[in-house]
Amino acid sequence: MSTIPVLKLSMLDGDPDKKKKFISLLKEAAHDVGFFYLSEHGVSSSFLERVRELTKKFFLLSEEEKLSISMINSPHFRGYNRAGNERTNGKSDWREQFDIGAEREPFNLTDKDPIWMGLHGYNQWPESLPELKNTILAYNDILTHISLKLLRSLALGLGLPENSFDIIYGNTPNEHIKLIKYPRCDIRKEAQGVGAHKDSGLLTLILQDENKGLQVEVDDNEWVDVLPINDTFVVNLGELLELATNGYLRATVHKVLPTEEQNERLSIAYFLGASLDSVVPVFDLPKELTLDSSYIETDPNNPLLRDVGLNYMKGRLRSHPDVAKKFYGKWSNFI
Repeated sequence: MSTIPVLKLSMLDGDPDKKKKFISLLKEAAHDVGFFYLSEHGVSSSFLERVRELTKKFFLLSEEEKLSISMINSPHFRGYNRAGNERTNGKSDWREQFDIGAEREPFNLTDKDPIWMGLHGYNQWPESLPELKNTILAYNDILTHISLKLLRSLALGLGLPENSFDIIYGNTPNEHIKLIKYPRCDIRKEAQGVGAHKDSGLLTLILQDENKGLQVEVDDNEWVDVLPINDTFVVNLGELLELATNGYLRATVHKVLPTEEQNERLSIAYFLGASLDSVVPVFDLPKELTLDSSYIETDPNNPLLRDVGLNYMKGRLRSHPDVAKKFYGKWSNFI
């Protein structure tokens, strides 16, 4: 597919024919391209604008305050990073960002505990912007609800019981939000806003501003712009769904171009991950869905693990080597 389809979530609440049509379109988009726009999702324009407004206010805070909640302070990989601190494919991404996860009690880790238990914990929040916490946590809950509707619709579209993916999602899913600012830059010097990659979780929902930059690889080295459409989320599938369906559902490679000098771009990315203590099964799909010989392409330098916690921690350690060195030095073989 050379274009990204637009799906209306409201069809799920319509009559049986509309619901059936939505599930069919969702399965098709998830198999063919792995990306789609989601419209008529029920989230008000005013609330989305509030999320954008607070994101903008966060990045306008003083450098001193943002650095006071730097990720380097957090063994849970939560907090602020300057542009260039996070890496994709070993290269620096030219984006400022603030990482937020589910608020959970941290574990007192011992040498006998799985390393991924270190990902559970609290967020850091800016003192001078107290309204950010409640708004972003509410946004997280809303998008989790939407994501679960999509997961259960996907299961039905694959001929599986509606709650099939619940075993991966679990009771403590690894929800994750990034507030992102792509600063103005000289595109001749900055090679990537974000390098080409697949997302590691189940689903990603992206709220864009009016500026383009996100691109999807729809075929070998054929890249398509995912242009902003007002009041939509851009949705893409993660590797866990690809793994669970033996490649029938598609986790698509995508990237973000560096922002041109005259612009800066804001993006809010929500990631629904699986429960960190889960192991991804392979579901037995109907034969008619597997006749096209789908398969999974795994990067030999970054192999995909069925153990969700280890797979996610591997990604965090590689993306943030400074945090890895400070808190997880003995796990350097993962980097």
